[in-house]
Amino acid sequence: MARSFVPLITVLCVTLLPLAAMAVGTPFHIEGCVYCDTCRFGFETIATKYISGARVKIVCKDRVTLKSEVVGKAVTGPDGRYKVAIKGDRQDQQCLAELVHSPMSRCHEADPGRSTATVILTRSNGAASTRHYANAMGFFRDQPLRGCASLRKLYLADGDERAI
Repeated sequence: MARSFVPLITVLCVTLLPLAAMAVGTPFHIEGCVYCDTCRFGFETIATKYISGARVKIVCKDRVTLKSEVVGKAVTGPDGRYKVAIKGDRQDQQCLAELVHSPMSRCHEADPGRSTATVILTRSNGAASTRHYANAMGFFRDQPLRGCASLRKLYLADGDERAI
């Protein structure tokens, strides 16, 4: 009976071990976007502008020593999107994408509620993919654009005219 399992175990070892080894050496690919909150609402709207040339960093903090380490940097493309490859499994470290700089004039203040995004950089949680998406992060425009008051009414309308 034990003999019948030998070929099965051999096949599993030959096929699964190389896949596991490849996964360990495969970098994580983090993707996200950076925008200018032109109305200072704290979220993306139809008036949102995506920022080309914004700088982002990926920072991981050890939960025991609390030591932080920058593990990656990226710059957004023309559509405000960035991609960064991160080598190494960060296991139980807390990792964040963080805003660094906006080159857009009059849009430099990081939105405190949208200036970071949690990113997962471990394979120990059962995630099969090495591609992970960070939530969008934003900067506030110095002064809201004209028309933002009527846009706010549109977002608050919710079918109840008294909410305006």
